[in-house]
Amino acid sequence: MRRVKLVTGAAVAVLLSAAMGPTPVLADTIDAALVRAYQNNPQLNAQRAFVRAQDEGVPQALSGYRPKVNIQASGGALYQDVTSSGIRVNGNLVPASVGITATQTLYNGQVTANRVRGAESTTSGAREGLRNIEQNVLFTAASTYMDYLRDSAIVEVQRSNTRVLEQTLKQTQDRFNVGEVTRTDVAQSEAQLAAGRTQQLTAESNLTTTRSKFRQVIGNEPQNLAPGSPVDRFLPATLAAAVELGLTQNPQVTAAMFGVDVNFLTVKINEGALFPTVGLQVSAQQANDQQLSVQKNFTASALVQVNVPVYNGGAEYSLIRQSKESLAQQRLVLEQTRDQARANVVTAWGQLVAGKAQVASAQAQVTASEIALNGVREEAKAGQRTTLDVLNAQQALVNARNALVTAQHDRVVASYSVLQAVGRLSPQVLNLATTTYDPSVHYHQVRDSWIGVRTPDGR
Repeated sequence: MRRVKLVTGAAVAVLLSAAMGPTPVLADTIDAALVRAYQNNPQLNAQRAFVRAQDEGVPQALSGYRPKVNIQASGGALYQDVTSSGIRVNGNLVPASVGITATQTLYNGQVTANRVRGAESTTSGAREGLRNIEQNVLFTAASTYMDYLRDSAIVEVQRSNTRVLEQTLKQTQDRFNVGEVTRTDVAQSEAQLAAGRTQQLTAESNLTTTRSKFRQVIGNEPQNLAPGSPVDRFLPATLAAAVELGLTQNPQVTAAMFGVDVNFLTVKINEGALFPTVGLQVSAQQANDQQLSVQKNFTASALVQVNVPVYNGGAEYSLIRQSKESLAQQRLVLEQTRDQARANVVTAWGQLVAGKAQVASAQAQVTASEIALNGVREEAKAGQRTTLDVLNAQQALVNARNALVTAQHDRVVASYSVLQAVGRLSPQVLNLATTTYDPSVHYHQVRDSWIGVRTPDGR
């Protein structure tokens, strides 16, 4: 593929490079900027913490399979005065007791099993939400990187234009002094120079704003940026393939699919309230000095408890109906999300196709405008063109160069937009030189934890 460059007078500003060549050792690249955003973006790190919190829902649900053990102990002072069959007995006692009770659920209408599956689906949905945030952060970083390249190139175009207009004004004044042009020509040159300086100040102001956003999104001041490259090599070959990929891999779609699973399992959990529950309770207790006539008492028991719900006011039936409506709503949300994903893919693909054509068209416009400006200048020397004609041709060239810069920017950003729309904007796909965050590591660290209050990282 060919390299596209923007020439601004004597300076060369490279905004887009479809095939990257050797770059300066100290140059900052778009891949390096994406790595910094991926590692340090606070929104992304906050979402990672949210996913870790959601992981704990699974061991909480699994606790329904495990026994519950309680120890009870008591002690104190007791005075008894007992009269029985004419015999009176009284005295001081120091009663003490200790006991242990263990309960184990044997059957609860599959409520525990459905809660575990629901928690796992919730965790999976949170991971897709994290993947969506990752895509947003990487796309914002890429577009911000290209924004700075665009705005810095436009500043260079405007500065070059100002230098040319200053030279044009000087030449016009010299010609006015010798009577070749009128005062009107000088005024036109002065007006165009003032307008050029205003455009330069506006461009510099925009660059300052973009520099601030670059620092916010990527984490450092922009310096010596290398050209940005489109990511067409990671995209599907056709629009149909891109749409199909977007309907299956876009994280918003997959998160909505997990949302359907969660709502379906919520229905099953609420239906479990209508089933009987069966539990086993085992207990043992040692008591001392509970009565004057009994010094020690040890009891142990093992009981099977069955609870059959008959009617609890009707709230459980309402919850079932409510959860079914929520399930129907989530299924409609899934369809809506798929429609939106399809529209996003088509829109992004159209912008990419248009961007490719706009770069070629803008390059041709710059070439033609340069030729036209040179011709008008020569004709003006021969008296066939006015100063205003020269100024208009100069402004047309500036506009063409700005259009080329913008088209090159849009071309690269559009390729990242398509990659995001199909759900493949990730460090793995882009082959970024960074360790990727794997949410499953924390999940497996806590999933089967029975005890412990410290997080896996030691907090």
